[in-house]
Amino acid sequence: MVDLSTRELQEIEEANLSERQPVVFVHGLWLLASSWDPWRDLFDQRGYTTIAPGWPDDPPTVAVARQNPEVFAHKTVQQVTDRYLAAIEILDRQPLVVGHSFGGLIAQKIAGTGAAKATSAIVPAPFRGVLPLPRTALKSAFPVLGNPANRKRAVALTYEQFNYGWTGQLPEDEARRLYDTFHVATSGIPLFEAATANINPFTGAKVDTKNPQRGPLQIVAGEKDRTVPWAISNASYKRQIRNPAPTEIIEMKDRGHSLILDHGWKEVADTVLEFFNRHG
Repeated sequence: MVDLSTRELQEIEEANLSERQPVVFVHGLWLLASSWDPWRDLFDQRGYTTIAPGWPDDPPTVAVARQNPEVFAHKTVQQVTDRYLAAIEILDRQPLVVGHSFGGLIAQKIAGTGAAKATSAIVPAPFRGVLPLPRTALKSAFPVLGNPANRKRAVALTYEQFNYGWTGQLPEDEARRLYDTFHVATSGIPLFEAATANINPFTGAKVDTKNPQRGPLQIVAGEKDRTVPWAISNASYKRQIRNPAPTEIIEMKDRGHSLILDHGWKEVADTVLEFFNRHG
C-alpha cells in the first residue's frame, strides 16, 4: 500500500473539485516536486489543474532535504512509479503527465499502463531497449556509477559535477543559482537500474511501449544535453514510434539538462502545452 502525504492528498482533492483537466508532474533525480512550481502556475493560468507528488520519503523543502540526505536512499524506479500511479488512481479524470529526466522515464512507464491521457517526457532517462551510451552520458552518471556501493546510498553532486551534466551551457552565475536553489541528494539505485537495463530482463527501467492504450506521447530533447543527449532521446522515440498512438519528438536548440529550470523554461513549457492542446 502506498502512503501519500497530506499535501499530496490535498492537491488531488483540489484537482478533483476544480473539474479541470489534471496534469501530473513527475520530477527526476536530484530535484524535489517544488522544482515544478513555475510550470504549475503557468498550467493553472492556461486552464489546467495540477498535482506534483514526490518520490517516497521526499522531504518538504530543499533546506530540510540537505539536512537529511540519507532519506533519499533505496528508492527504485518501480517504487516511484507505483507512488505516482496511486495518486493518479484517486483522480476523477485521466491526467496528462509530464516528466523530466528519470521523471520522463517514469512518465513513460505510467503511459505504458494506459493511465495517462497524453504524456510529455522531457530529456527522459533510457529504458530497456534504448541502446546508445554516449560518452557525455557516462561521464554525467559516473559520480554515482563509479562506485558500486552507491547503489545503496543517497548521492549528492558537487557543483562541478552538476554543472557538467546539467548547466554547462549556462552563464556561471545562473548555473550556481540553480545548484544552490534546487539540487538535493538522490537515490543511487535508479541509475544502476538504467545502466544495467539491457542485461537485466527484470529491471524496473522497463517501459511497455506496445500498449495501444498508451495515448499520445511527446519526447523533448535538449540539443546541448550531456546527461541525456539526442542519441538517447531519439532511441527512446524510435522504440515508442511503433505504438499506434501519435508519437512526436522535438529538439530544443541550445538547451541542456536544466531546461525545465533555467531562464528558458517557459519555452519548453509552451512546447508541452502546445502538444497537450493538440492531443490532450
